[in-house]
Amino acid sequence: MATLGQAREALRNAKTIVCFSGAGISAESGIPTYRDGMTGLWAGQSAQQMETAKAFRQNPQLIWGWYLWRRQHVARAQPNAAHRSLSQLIRRERPIPIITQNIDDLHERAGSVDVVHLHGCLSSSKCFACHRPARVTPVPIQEEGALVEPPRCVHCNGRLRPGHVWYGEELPAGTWKSAVSLVKNCDVLLSIGTSGVVTPAASLPGIALSAGATVIHVNTADVSLDAANELMLIGKATEILTQLCSPLVIAGRAQ
Repeated sequence: MATLGQAREALRNAKTIVCFSGAGISAESGIPTYRDGMTGLWAGQSAQQMETAKAFRQNPQLIWGWYLWRRQHVARAQPNAAHRSLSQLIRRERPIPIITQNIDDLHERAGSVDVVHLHGCLSSSKCFACHRPARVTPVPIQEEGALVEPPRCVHCNGRLRPGHVWYGEELPAGTWKSAVSLVKNCDVLLSIGTSGVVTPAASLPGIALSAGATVIHVNTADVSLDAANELMLIGKATEILTQLCSPLVIAGRAQ
């Protein structure tokens, strides 16, 4: 296992740093990961079952109610010390870009300005039939387990659905191309709270390693790929990143 000192040195020496975040970073803000058990009306189901076009066709009221509950859950959550630490990480007077698998906006609310959302954002909606983006009027707080009829599209009267990527759907081509380009051209990829399970996002650390970058993993479990240019830091993101990133704000601006 690597030390904080080794990771700091790799970051200090890097000309180009990219961050890659997964569910683990937001879990410390109280947002459940997809591996956590479902509760309420959704007990006994999994996110993999709920986040599909098939599930929406079968029970749109159930899925839309879950979607609204998740939106309000994220709205109540606050960015944690890990989000704030990444927003303060500066290199050559420029913010460090963040590629995230998360559909929440905690990176942005912490102050990060260059965020690539691989799977889209929870705040977005679109028509299930014609796929046009749509605005959804804020609704009263939904209790866990509420059944809610989805609004209708103003163009075709189709039901509106969450705008982020569901299981079985491809990532937006431009978004994925941008993410791959970032990791192929970085000196260090700082990967935080990613499970290494959800594809194709899980391939990004491997792409960075193949391009010659150093990959620093921050996770509560060992998710390294046993490559020579990997550093594995095991622990909570809030604890590790506050120690890892704070000295580099000044160091990065001084270069």
